[in-house]
Amino acid sequence: MERAAIRDLILDDPALVLDDGDVMRALVTAQDNGDGRITDLRGVLVDRLEGRLGALEQTHRSVIAAAYENLSGTQQVHRAVLEILEPTGFSDFLATMTGPVADILTVDTVRLALELTDAERAIAAAPGLVALPVGGVDSYIGAVRDRDPARITLRATGANATAVFEEETLRIRSEALMRLDLGEGRRAAMLVFGAGDPDRFAPDQGSDLLEFFTGCFERAVRRWLV
Repeated sequence: MERAAIRDLILDDPALVLDDGDVMRALVTAQDNGDGRITDLRGVLVDRLEGRLGALEQTHRSVIAAAYENLSGTQQVHRAVLEILEPTGFSDFLATMTGPVADILTVDTVRLALELTDAERAIAAAPGLVALPVGGVDSYIGAVRDRDPARITLRATGANATAVFEEETLRIRSEALMRLDLGEGRRAAMLVFGAGDPDRFAPDQGSDLLEFFTGCFERAVRRWLV
């Protein structure tokens, strides 16, 4: 390649030189052995190294923060699981669900939604319980035909939030919907977390810990929903 072509290439994209460690070392060596006509590149090299170091430090801090947050979330879920294993009666279980569990997981409200017929709705007259019509879980979540229903759905609350949150609807801005498997032959049910913070639950968030909690919760609640 001709010198003019090389010069034009470097002028068009200086990063070809500045990002190449071998080339930069060769240029600095040439300066040390030269006649003073070569521009001092040490300052440029130090600036770029400092910039890279700063980026690495920021990445390191982000990784540490994410690891801490994940560990904290895991500990919260484990504590919540231990809480739901303690009650010996259904009313105590519901009180634990809406009280200590909600506090541990830092959500504003918790609901257990059950699909019930009109004749069965009397059993839903308890704090934390919500009665939905048969098919109401799929309808609320927004199940799509020919697609496996989502186990966990994280989103902002919609126009039908009243069906679950009732009088609290206006203060709840985001929700986590956890579909429950209550056993073969049982109708659908779901556990719902509601938060006043609109960013508390969003579709791009991870749901591994909620998957684990949902599995533990549904096994615990089966003891009473016979």
